Amino acid sequence: MKIKFVQTIIAIALSALITYGLYNFHNGENQILLSIGSFVFLSVTLVLSIGVDFEKSRTTTNIRTVSGIFFTVALISNLIFNFISFSEPSYIIINGILLLIYLFMIYSIYRAKQ
Repeated sequence: MKIKFVQTIIAIALSALITYGLYNFHNGENQILLSIGSFVFLSVTLVLSIGVDFEKSRTTTNIRTVSGIFFTVALISNLIFNFISFSEPSYIIINGILLLIYLFMIYSIYRAKQ
């Protein structure tokens, strides 16, 4: 696994800007939770999507594809939570399950070494 420094910084900065937008547009009581949760989920998926190369090109392609799909899912999920009133447990459970499914898929692809 090789981390591309410039692309990783860009991915983190883009995630931070999206998170800042979500923070500003949400006026509910869970504004901080939405910000932290969206930053973690978006930055992890975007860094693995554009900021990391793996030994085999097939592994890199599969991980980038799954990361792009889950980045889109995370963005849609956080946009939905941004415009509705939600409880802390519902946000943590839904995004936690999505993040764990994503990490399990990435781990499985990486371990296959194809």
